[in-house]
Amino acid sequence: MTVPQPSFGPLGFVAPDEADILVAVKAEINGAFDNELNMDDSTPQGQIAVSQTAAIGNANDSFVFLSQQFDPAYNSGRYQDAIARIYFLSRQGAEPTAVICTCVGLPGVLIPAGSFAVDEANNLYQSTSDATIGAGGTISVTFQNTIPGPTPCPAGTLNTIYQSINGWDTIVNPGDGVLGNNTETRAEFEARRFASVAKNSIGQLSAIRANVLEIPGVLDCYVTENVNNTTTSVGGLTLAPKSMLVVVVGGDDDLIAQTIWRKKSPGCGYNGNTSVVVLDDNVGYQPPFPAYEVSFERPTSLTILFKVNIQANPTIPANAVDLIQQAIISAFAGEDGGTRAVVGAEIFAARYYGAVTSLGPWAQLQNIKIGSIQRSERLAKYNRLLRIEEVLGPSAKNW
Repeated sequence: MTVPQPSFGPLGFVAPDEADILVAVKAEINGAFDNELNMDDSTPQGQIAVSQTAAIGNANDSFVFLSQQFDPAYNSGRYQDAIARIYFLSRQGAEPTAVICTCVGLPGVLIPAGSFAVDEANNLYQSTSDATIGAGGTISVTFQNTIPGPTPCPAGTLNTIYQSINGWDTIVNPGDGVLGNNTETRAEFEARRFASVAKNSIGQLSAIRANVLEIPGVLDCYVTENVNNTTTSVGGLTLAPKSMLVVVVGGDDDLIAQTIWRKKSPGCGYNGNTSVVVLDDNVGYQPPFPAYEVSFERPTSLTILFKVNIQANPTIPANAVDLIQQAIISAFAGEDGGTRAVVGAEIFAARYYGAVTSLGPWAQLQNIKIGSIQRSERLAKYNRLLRIEEVLGPSAKNW
């Protein structure tokens, strides 16, 4: 009896069933001994057959895995990196949480890049660039967490200077920090690769978004347009007629503006609270180069509140609040393998049911409610920050 062989069909590499392989291997071994052996699995010869079958099965499994890695819809790890390199893409590394702080002190005092501050949870942050305290005694400085990843930094919690500098008195973050990201997951990398096929086109919203997402430090991007001859409202913003809106979290202002200008259609207007002058220095022009003011939106900060109700029961652990908080934060950032909260997307409570119930049988979920603290009337739907308000029992009392 011949051992079944793999085949290549419409669905790719097809491995034979290991039960059929075992029957064939036993038959071949027994046939070599004139069919006089007892091929029960408990016998030495039976064990040889089982081991040989397992080795064949493992080899087939390796080929099944390898054959799947050439399809971008299924590949992962090093194979996914290799496919993405065809598109000149590399997996994005982890990005730290960034937060804008107000530093108070004597006018003219330099706060050098790399200055440290610490929040109430003992997370260490450092400034990203040199900053000089202004005539009014204050300066806004961007700080980043020293550890990449989505570390929450609620407003008012980054309030301690870690290394003293003469003339720098206090620090505080008036708004919540922008959550960082972990290294791109398989799903996130594939979504960006899929979007990148539009990179080379001009005038398509998908091309603008794909190119902006490639800018170092950009955490998220949302692009839409107003094709009408009248103004329209999107997410609390008024869009001018025949104009586009690009909402960007993270990244360098100049690079973002240049990318938008390079990929948008001629004559298309802009919207947003951030403007940068872009020079057209293409071959054929001599200084002074044509200058264009490109605008895009930097979203304001909004705190998202989660209210989680679970059934009171004696198996609830003492650290249940911390466990639920961390589970929701991880799901919000996409660390659980699901979709993360992104710019321009709605947040649904059902997305977080599994994050809570997966904690164990004690997490008998009744409901999850999502709300927000409106820090600004503008662009509420584009914010992606998180703070959990409380974890309540069925009687609406904290336990």
